[in-house]
Amino acid sequence: MGDLSGGSGGRDRYVDFLRAWAIVLVVFGHWLITGLVRDPNGVITAPELLATVPWTQWLTLGFQIMPLFFLAGGHAAGGSWARARNEGRTATGWVGQRALRLLLPAGVYSGLVLVAVSICSAVGVDPGILALVGWAMAMQFWFLPVYLLLSAATPVLHLAHRRWGLRVPVVMGMVAVGADALVVAVHAPFVGLLNYVLVWGVAYQLGFCWRDLLLTERSPATVFMAAGGVVAFAALVSVGPFPVSLILVTGQSPSNTNPPSAAMLAWAVGQVGVALLLAPVLRRLLEREQLWGLVRPLGGASMTLYLWHMLPVLVVAAFYLTGLAPEPAYASASWWALRVPWLVVLGVVLVGVVGVLRPLERGLAVVYERTRPGDLPLELPRRPWALWGGMTASVSALIWFAGHGFAYGGRFPVLPALGLAVGVGLVVVTGRSGADRGVRLGV
Repeated sequence: MGDLSGGSGGRDRYVDFLRAWAIVLVVFGHWLITGLVRDPNGVITAPELLATVPWTQWLTLGFQIMPLFFLAGGHAAGGSWARARNEGRTATGWVGQRALRLLLPAGVYSGLVLVAVSICSAVGVDPGILALVGWAMAMQFWFLPVYLLLSAATPVLHLAHRRWGLRVPVVMGMVAVGADALVVAVHAPFVGLLNYVLVWGVAYQLGFCWRDLLLTERSPATVFMAAGGVVAFAALVSVGPFPVSLILVTGQSPSNTNPPSAAMLAWAVGQVGVALLLAPVLRRLLEREQLWGLVRPLGGASMTLYLWHMLPVLVVAAFYLTGLAPEPAYASASWWALRVPWLVVLGVVLVGVVGVLRPLERGLAVVYERTRPGDLPLELPRRPWALWGGMTASVSALIWFAGHGFAYGGRFPVLPALGLAVGVGLVVVTGRSGADRGVRLGV
């Protein structure tokens, strides 16, 4: 249950490497920019490094690697859906499987965090501290609703891909640029929300094109993407209105991530192009079993690593509460030197967390196998309305948690918690089914 891909073990090793590399950089990027400070009253705070030390925003160019995750996700989903179509399976059943693979671990993670929030609130933990911790434990959640929406739209997106190929991501990118222009120029409300799906959807759609060889690792289009994306990004941040930071910075407007901007789109296209150009070299390296032996477990634990990687920060925070941790001046040379042991300690703690969670993962795998929508030819979940209703409730709740955290204002989030519980429950109860009474997409 730790694998976000949901595909088979026969995939291209380089695709799995991209997914693992993206997860590793996300984890280390979040850890690197997280710094704890204990004030004279013993209160722990976490200053926003990117806002307080502006030059660190350049570091985000190395750590904003999520376009590669969406690229790999599109590659894997395109293959999975193509096989499902060939076997006569339905879009509803396929979407249900993909959704459940993400929602089960995300729901359990959220449930455990929310139980902790309710206990802390009951025993009188300071609301400000609770809100900060609740935000830290949900800071990675923006990805989940976007990925779920793209997964749900995959049958339609793949149909468009089969008909129009590379023109689909081109048109999506043009619409995204238009939407961003409205956001920047006239602050058009809600228009920017489209770009969460459009910008990340471009990378996802390029994954389809890569798998079907519409994009190859040495084609002129790939070279153009790599060079053009980087040049466009440089122009947009140097001459245009966009900041260099590819991670949200409080108070920064416009932002490259909230919503995803034209600069983020350029960076995503350039990053995809570079990744494809590097594919032949890295594929040869991945043929070495020693290296593959490191990459494969990371792919298998990707969901666990993504969800739980901020828990070690809370564990280490205990040393700050007791005054045992060294505390040089924030962002000083000594502080930066201590980033190395900080990352090492957090990595060791995360390994321990993953080990503790293995029985839970095995249990979730059993639940998934017993409750996932049917995967046999001509099978359709017996309650498709429950699947789509559950998806709607789950995505809505995850969006709220991504924007507000698990303890907004230091309070237990009753309605979002209920929405996620109901949403995951509805997806689970879709179960297996009998005959296909639905309309298959794209056949």
